[in-house]
Amino acid sequence: MTVSITRRDALAALGSVATLAALPKVALADGHATHEVMMLNKDPNDPTKKMLFSPRILQVNAGDTVKFVVTDKGHNSESIKGMIPKGAEKWKGKINKEVEITLDTPGFYGYQCKPHANMGMIGLIVVEGEGKLDNLEDAMGVKHRGKGKKAWKELWAEAEAAGLTS
Repeated sequence: MTVSITRRDALAALGSVATLAALPKVALADGHATHEVMMLNKDPNDPTKKMLFSPRILQVNAGDTVKFVVTDKGHNSESIKGMIPKGAEKWKGKINKEVEITLDTPGFYGYQCKPHANMGMIGLIVVEGEGKLDNLEDAMGVKHRGKGKKAWKELWAEAEAAGLTS
C-alpha cells in the first residue's frame, strides 16, 4: 500500500508524537503505566477541530492501561469491530462514564465515540510487542462512513509518518 504524505500530514504527525511524549503516565507497582485519553467537544488548541479524542494516537506497551477521561459530556469510548487484535478483549463504555482498559495483546486497536464516530471522533492505540503488525492489514481494511472515513485516512497517515506501522 502506498500512501503519499503531504508536508501538512508530516507536521501533524510530528505534533502527535510531541503530544505522545507530553502525556501523563502513572507508573504502577508492576512496572506498567496508565495513560489518559481525553474525550473532548473541541480541541483546546484549535477550536475549529470538534468531537475528538486527545491524543488521537497513543503508543503503549503490552500490559499498560488506558483510561478514557470524560472531559466533556456526551461521549463514550468503544472498540471497533475488526480493529482489535485476535484474542483481545473488546470494550464498550457508557456515555459520560470513564472507561479503563488494560491492553495485553500487541497490535492496533481502533476505537470510537459511538454518537460521534461519523463526525470523525475516532482514535488509535498501538500496543508494542511481538506480533504488533499481525492485525494491521485487517484494521486498515475496515470500512467507515461519514467524516469517519476521512478521519481514519488521516489517522493512518499520521501513524505511518510516526513510524508506528512498520
